[in-house]
Amino acid sequence: MDQNKQMADLLFPHIDKTPEYYEGKYPQRQLPEGAKVTRVAPSPTGFIHMGALYAAVIPERMAHQSGGVFFLRIEDTDKKREIEGGVSEIVKSFAHYELKFDEGMTGETTEKGIYGPYKQSERKEIYQTFAKMLIEKGLAYPCFCSEEDLNEIRAKQEELKQNPGYYGQYAKHRNATFDEIKSELDKGTGFVLRLKSPGKPENRIVIDDLIKGEVEMPENDQDIVLLKSDGIPTYHFAHAIDDHLMRTTHVIRGDEWLSSAPIHVQLFEILGWEKPRYAHVPPVLKMEGTSKRKLSKRKDPEAAVSYYSEQGFPVESVREYLLNLINSNYEEWRMENPTDQNTEFIVDLSKMGTSGALFDLVKLTDISKDRIALMSANKVYDLALQWAQQFDIELAEQMRNNEAYTRAILGIERGGDKPRKDIAKWSDVKGYLGYFYDNWFEEYTKEGYEFPENLPNSDVLEVLEAYKNTYNKADDKDTWFERAKTAAEGLGFARDAKTYKKDKESFKGHIGDFMSVIRVAISGRKNTPDLYELLDIMGEERLQARFEKAIKSI
Repeated sequence: MDQNKQMADLLFPHIDKTPEYYEGKYPQRQLPEGAKVTRVAPSPTGFIHMGALYAAVIPERMAHQSGGVFFLRIEDTDKKREIEGGVSEIVKSFAHYELKFDEGMTGETTEKGIYGPYKQSERKEIYQTFAKMLIEKGLAYPCFCSEEDLNEIRAKQEELKQNPGYYGQYAKHRNATFDEIKSELDKGTGFVLRLKSPGKPENRIVIDDLIKGEVEMPENDQDIVLLKSDGIPTYHFAHAIDDHLMRTTHVIRGDEWLSSAPIHVQLFEILGWEKPRYAHVPPVLKMEGTSKRKLSKRKDPEAAVSYYSEQGFPVESVREYLLNLINSNYEEWRMENPTDQNTEFIVDLSKMGTSGALFDLVKLTDISKDRIALMSANKVYDLALQWAQQFDIELAEQMRNNEAYTRAILGIERGGDKPRKDIAKWSDVKGYLGYFYDNWFEEYTKEGYEFPENLPNSDVLEVLEAYKNTYNKADDKDTWFERAKTAAEGLGFARDAKTYKKDKESFKGHIGDFMSVIRVAISGRKNTPDLYELLDIMGEERLQARFEKAIKSI
């Protein structure tokens, strides 16, 4: 019997399936021409990073806008770093931001699709089948080096100022005989399985990256580890096998993996498979002083996607912003298509920047104001209440106890050509609604009112006394404003600012000052949405009570 075959049977006696078996089990996908199969493959080792969400939106768009397949694979081979419930957290986070997976994990232990298992820890037999094949072909071998052996090799390389790693003359067990290997196994010596790399350091390869263009790199000459001592694969080996058998056409991932691309290209070539197209996504950056750095899980609270849920940024605002980061022409598209779904925008990898996307909370806030301004009052109410029920119980109770009133408030100046943009996130809603609720209004005004500084208290009292007897809820807006100007004129105020500016000595102020007194009395604020709509929604009884309260405070 061939010694390579003998070695393969010796190392993997329990593996009785062949690569051909798995090729048949996971057939080529029947998809339209040009359809892309993409994936996201996170590890369940912590919260989802904003950079991971950013990088996930890209393959999702590439798959779905081409009529392809997008799936979720969990790379859980590093059990030491795995956290309890990590898979569920990944699924929940991606679902919250409306990443729709066609296949893959749907929960901690549940999945959908015929190309699974979609957890790497459940695919051990598959990896070992292909590892056994590589041994049979003389393309892999067991390495029995201890940690001390590897440290010794590294020290020698450093002393000689040579490239570090396990290769060439330093690959101690690369050419071990069958008898030598069997002897080590008989002694119970642990081993890892290494690739017998055919690469040479002087050779160069060119990777046609869909974002970065042509990237020239040295060929891999390292005898990398394929299977660790527990039989679990390294990322490199698992990635190649999984993406081949799951029929991934495009691997879109963070550019920290670009340096590993020569290894992955080599693995596909050795295994005799067609390579997927690679696109390496630049990182999400943040300004710190005058320099840029990567958005950090450790330093930046906004790095966690949970931050945006807690703050109450709508999902569509976050997705909108991410698309804006992905393609610079998105903003122009949005201006031309203000009401279209953002899924109508076609993501183009060739239009992505190569140096990194600069994350800007101010820009996100502005985008979110624009999106919320276009929502109906009912949608704002429903989404804000949904957020408040989780993060602000007091606000949720106020909204539920005053539902019709609150919906009417949220409809103020909404739906026109220039809707107000007071709300950027649902945590802003309490501040926006607060003074409308009587119990909160009492709290806000217990320290008094900030009436216009140019008016003495006597003038403020005159305005309030006059106006509480002048307001008529039945008036339309023009009649209401004309009635207010007449009342103001009767108290010595100019009917308009222009007249006042021409002869300030003849007037106490102008109509704007008059209206400011009314605004502060009913809201406790100098700036509010449209005053006519405020008065109309609050109603006669509430207004009269607030006028009386303001008068008593003076």
